[in-house]
Amino acid sequence: MSQDLPPLNWLRAFEAAARSLSFTGAAQELNITQSAVSQQIKALEGHLGQPLFHRRPRTLELTRTGLLYLPVVRDAFRTLRRGTRTVLGPQRQVLQIQCNITFAIHWLAPRMAGFHAAHPDIQLNLRTELWEPRDMAEGVDLEIRYSLRPAEHLRAELLRRDHYYPVTAPNYDVSLATLHTHPLWDCANLMCNWSSWAEDQALDWPDPFVTYATTYSVTMAAAAASACVALAHDTIAANLLRNGTLVAPFDHRVPMEEAYYLLSAPQAEDMPAAQAFATWLRSELAQERRSSLSGS
Repeated sequence: MSQDLPPLNWLRAFEAAARSLSFTGAAQELNITQSAVSQQIKALEGHLGQPLFHRRPRTLELTRTGLLYLPVVRDAFRTLRRGTRTVLGPQRQVLQIQCNITFAIHWLAPRMAGFHAAHPDIQLNLRTELWEPRDMAEGVDLEIRYSLRPAEHLRAELLRRDHYYPVTAPNYDVSLATLHTHPLWDCANLMCNWSSWAEDQALDWPDPFVTYATTYSVTMAAAAASACVALAHDTIAANLLRNGTLVAPFDHRVPMEEAYYLLSAPQAEDMPAAQAFATWLRSELAQERRSSLSGS
């Protein structure tokens, strides 16, 4: 066993592989090949004179030495990051955020002025997507995901579970008895749909024609233009209902199967900007919920 410090890239490969228990996952995170990760960890094990992983057929398992060494390596990286920030002093922090396009338009963007006022030193780079990914995109620090349940290997925090209901333009003439005769719009591939809403409402539902879009932004726009009756939920509809762009013609609301989650990449744990955004996001959602319950 050498008493010299091992190279930093060996330690980075070990920490990433230990966190995901996968050389492939570590390679994707570090943007190197799986072979390079394997070679670096073998070199580290040779340097230490101890194996760090048990190589199983389909997974990795940390050895006793690996379990003891992992918190040491993580603490060292945290100390380096904090020390670097201290030496360099206050700097603009860049935070990479991903969310679906409807959440970005109808919830996040209208609140950005408040975030920028509270955190002028944080620069947000916002990515939007239409379809739920299995994993977080490369380089993303935080993701706000609308999903049934994120994969178990992701760091996910439940943010909000809404109710869903029909919405229309003001003065759009519709009743429960005639609802099935109107153009009905919805977002595709969701558990919370027209059939489930009608079933919960105990309607005699004749399986009407439904137009599907890939994003709620399209269905909300169609409803606002008096083209249809669309399904919506609290997070995306609240502002549109508040300003009178849309109305909810029926009182019946159904709890959603899908929910909003906050996903955090491993590096976000040591990013003050990520922690500040997550705290702000929780506060905004809590304040909106209090306002909704009080009716203001």
